[in-house]
Amino acid sequence: MFILLKNRQPKNIVKKLSRGFTLVETIMTVFMFIVLTIGISAVTITIFKSYKQQSQSLSNVDQVTMVASAFTNELRNSAYGNDGSFPLNQAGNSQIIFYSTSLNGNGVVNRIRYYLSGNSLYKGVVTPTGSPLAYNLAEEVTDKIQDNVMNNATTTIPIFYYYDGNYAGTGSALSQPININNVKFVKINLLVLKQPSLSTTTVFYFNIGAAIRNLKNNLGN
Repeated sequence: MFILLKNRQPKNIVKKLSRGFTLVETIMTVFMFIVLTIGISAVTITIFKSYKQQSQSLSNVDQVTMVASAFTNELRNSAYGNDGSFPLNQAGNSQIIFYSTSLNGNGVVNRIRYYLSGNSLYKGVVTPTGSPLAYNLAEEVTDKIQDNVMNNATTTIPIFYYYDGNYAGTGSALSQPININNVKFVKINLLVLKQPSLSTTTVFYFNIGAAIRNLKNNLGN
């Protein structure tokens, strides 16, 4: 005679199978989730920070390029002022003053001043007024055109370099004090902080020059 036995799991096994996570397992799971979350957040922040720094660096390069382009265009169009002033008024290491024709072609010659104050480069423009036309320096309109200029941060590196009529792309700049009657070519040399923050001092150099056409007496440049 065969006796049929019911297929039963032992009570202790059933109890173990029906049991959920223990407190220790729950704590470990939560801990691992937190660690993963922190890791992912750190990577995300690093990526965005790197992107922001690269973006800022590119923005600085773009800004310096625009500043230098405007400077060289204005310098090339230097002219005698509407009051008869010589095209180049002052030739300093960190300040230059010259007269340049307006880009709108109305015959007005503006007095233009580029100068460094602190770590910022400024541009001041005086448009002549009155009859006869005259330059009232109290009416100068000034704009900050470049931040994070590091020329004077650790060593005094001139922003502006001046050359005479013998300059043909190579050669030494004129020494200060400059005789403005000898200047035929001017270079702007900017050292700009790559990523403006307290943790970096990396700079990039931007150097470009232009001849003063109305004073030019050589065929070079």
